[in-house]
Amino acid sequence: MSIVTVQLGQCGNQIGFEVFDTLFSDSHSSQGLCSKKENEAYQASCKERFFREEENGVPIARAVLVDMEPKVINQTLSKAARSGQWKYGEHACFCQKQGSGNNWAYGYSVHGPRNEESIMNLIQKEVEKCDSLSGFFIIMSIAGGTGSGLGAFITQNLQDQYSNSLRMNQIIWPYGTGEVIVQNYNSILTLSHLYRSSDALLVHENDAVHKICAKLMNIKQISFSDINQVLAHQLGSVFQPTYSEEGSFHYRRNPLGDLMENLVPHPEFKMLGIRNIPQMSENSLAYSTFTWAGLLKHLRQMLISNAKMEEGIDWQVRPPISGLPALGKMSLKKELRFNTSIANLVILRGKEVQSADLEGFKDPALYTSWLEPDTAFNVWKTQRAFNRYEKSAALVSNSQFLIRPLDMIVGKAWNMFASKKNWERTVFHCPEDEDGWPQ
Repeated sequence: MSIVTVQLGQCGNQIGFEVFDTLFSDSHSSQGLCSKKENEAYQASCKERFFREEENGVPIARAVLVDMEPKVINQTLSKAARSGQWKYGEHACFCQKQGSGNNWAYGYSVHGPRNEESIMNLIQKEVEKCDSLSGFFIIMSIAGGTGSGLGAFITQNLQDQYSNSLRMNQIIWPYGTGEVIVQNYNSILTLSHLYRSSDALLVHENDAVHKICAKLMNIKQISFSDINQVLAHQLGSVFQPTYSEEGSFHYRRNPLGDLMENLVPHPEFKMLGIRNIPQMSENSLAYSTFTWAGLLKHLRQMLISNAKMEEGIDWQVRPPISGLPALGKMSLKKELRFNTSIANLVILRGKEVQSADLEGFKDPALYTSWLEPDTAFNVWKTQRAFNRYEKSAALVSNSQFLIRPLDMIVGKAWNMFASKKNWERTVFHCPEDEDGWPQ
């Protein structure tokens, strides 16, 4: 089954390119450490999900690119075409000449209704090229205007027009120090709408990814391209094919459906986070060796201590003996040290994957009391290595990981609202143009 990706705004389009480039490079890598037959099956499954072919044999990304300014889309199309390995469809993009100016209302209430028909027609054309649709993967930021405002509007339209298809939004959480003055307003407005129209929100925090670039990748001057490549690696480690069941050598057909089934047991709990191990520079990778026992020990501690990378893990954090008190009875000002989970999915890729011991993730103390560990924990495997890593593990978690960042962003937005700063600009400031349209 195929996934149609919708890339929204500058952030969504730049990340989207890196995701497709990583998926293609990995699926055509000669370092898969598996048989030729298995590698061909892996390539075919990846292609079915994310690419289609034209007559000349060049794979085309199953994607629609949307931005209100042409610059980033033109750059993205050119980079894909220059690679000579894959490209975007010729008529799969939509752009205008005027951006949203970091104004959520402008993206949602102006650009959305004004361009709804054109954008949804592009998406429909891409859907019609799929033999079987798994759903939509929407890549967007929540801090700006186009990605957040227009992204919320498009997701709502996808819910209305494709009610039987799944929608997963990959959202970029803004830096805590601030990117734009109204980012806290934009983020809250976006989240409130996506919570009603999306089936799952896959969250990446800019601060956490920035630290990975600095401390694990050893990058001195970190660019957005560096950050996007780390994001693409993490997303690829989740979405690339895995075996459908233990002992099977057939790949999963419905990636979005399987993710939702394993990780979203209740529609009110749909915010997911990703952790990867190992993740390092290519120079370091050439001189490193790993065991499944070591990787999973670190990954489990990353989960329970809410660490985003293996460096700096707090090994003092332990699961509670009798469980945490209910969230309603807990002060949000109190630092949450132990990270309680609702559901966890571990994805293992590489050599000797069947020998990995995952009993540590089945501990009932890791999970909420209303789900049994057998229901709350799942594992996917494949012997095919990912992105040149002999062994690698990804953890997709539905847990308390976002409580503190969410509490901070709500607090900052409330403080700004209480002091009457910028609220009218974000939500109401839409003067009309000569044709009567808000602008």
